[in-house]
Amino acid sequence: MSRHHHKVDFFELPTVDLGRAKAFYGAVFGWTFEDWGPDYADIQAAGLSGGLRRVSEAPPRGGSLVIVYSDDLDATEGQVQAAGGEITEHHAFPGGRRFHFLDPSGNELAVWTSA
Repeated sequence: MSRHHHKVDFFELPTVDLGRAKAFYGAVFGWTFEDWGPDYADIQAAGLSGGLRRVSEAPPRGGSLVIVYSDDLDATEGQVQAAGGEITEHHAFPGGRRFHFLDPSGNELAVWTSA
């Protein structure tokens, strides 16, 4: 993998339950994982390198936001709910629409689709 100066290279999601987070993201987005010990899992097939990191407390809301693209926003929203995620917001904008959700660890992410 080539690295590019000043380009986003990696994202990391904190989780209080590594197994539950892996099950959630695997069910919703089809991501797979490579474990790096009991407290870390490398995220595979997410489009950008990332990881799940075990923490002792749920993360606060309102920080940085990871946004995933979907060809079928309604189907993805159903998958998020079926896997145990909580839908928190819906937005429509000139280029498309998106929803925000909380994963089982309390991380806020969004999914969008073009108009």
